[in-house]
Amino acid sequence: MMDIFRNPEVKKTLLLYGIAAAAASITAFVWERRFGLFMLAVCAVFILIWLFATYGRYKRISGLAADIDRILHGDRQIALEEYSEGELDILQSEIYKMTVRLREQQQSLQDDKVYLADSLADISHQIRTPLTSINLLVSFLSEPDITEERRQKLSHELYELLDRIDWLITALLKISRLDAGTAKFKRERVPLGELLRKGTASLLVPLDLRNQTLKVSAEGMFFGDVSWTCEAITNIVKNCMEHTPEGGTIEISASDNALYTEIIISDNGSGISKEDFPHIFERFYKGKDSGDKSFGIGLALARKIITVQNGTIKAENQVPQGAKFTIRFYRGTV
Repeated sequence: MMDIFRNPEVKKTLLLYGIAAAAASITAFVWERRFGLFMLAVCAVFILIWLFATYGRYKRISGLAADIDRILHGDRQIALEEYSEGELDILQSEIYKMTVRLREQQQSLQDDKVYLADSLADISHQIRTPLTSINLLVSFLSEPDITEERRQKLSHELYELLDRIDWLITALLKISRLDAGTAKFKRERVPLGELLRKGTASLLVPLDLRNQTLKVSAEGMFFGDVSWTCEAITNIVKNCMEHTPEGGTIEISASDNALYTEIIISDNGSGISKEDFPHIFERFYKGKDSGDKSFGIGLALARKIITVQNGTIKAENQVPQGAKFTIRFYRGTV
């Protein structure tokens, strides 16, 4: 009980009540002595009732403060529902919302830490593999009796591995910019034919070396960032190219309407296995038919670029064979 007198508000209120009770009692005494005694008793009873009510309220507030302190120290089993009357109800409601928010943020931070640790492990693994090969190639190149033909072959392999590492780091930097929301997307208007031409330009030589045919048909306009979208198209076509045998065909068709712009990329390759379907857009996931040069990051980057631009991408198998990717960029909110 004595603890509540440490509160300046309680002291001030008690002083005011005491002055009022003294004034009322003195006035009653002047009128008649028994009325003065009665008024003094009534005032004392009311002051005692107020003190006990105040003590009970501050005790509950003290308990609420203790519960908040336990929450801040990680106790997840505390229920605040018992504080459900008057001003404590309002306070409890606000504290409960704050607690839920803090727990969500804590869980989000924990998930981010786990994701970061997993990503770093995946990245180190992806880079370590070509680095191991580079170390071997360098040791071979340092041999004193190496022939010119073997030296050129090893140098070519070395450049390929360095190019793979450069592509991986560049792709990871792009994804990190997209994740952080720092990538700036332009709003450009270009013909779909021009967009597809730019998106497939870097793959024409590899397609020719594989004796694969690329068929493109496009009508309409595209509204969005050309550079980033070309990156997404390149990665998807490259994925189709890697899963299509020599002499195969990759087709791209594009059109637009009042609701969305649609780009369909398909091939007549091996298609997507049932085991890979749920994971093909996951970062660092490599399907069972992926080659040794695959990092499992191209489709993840493509999906991120498309979704940031209010788009969707769907993968499916087509009959009788081959994979099909349907991309839609919506003009409004999906």
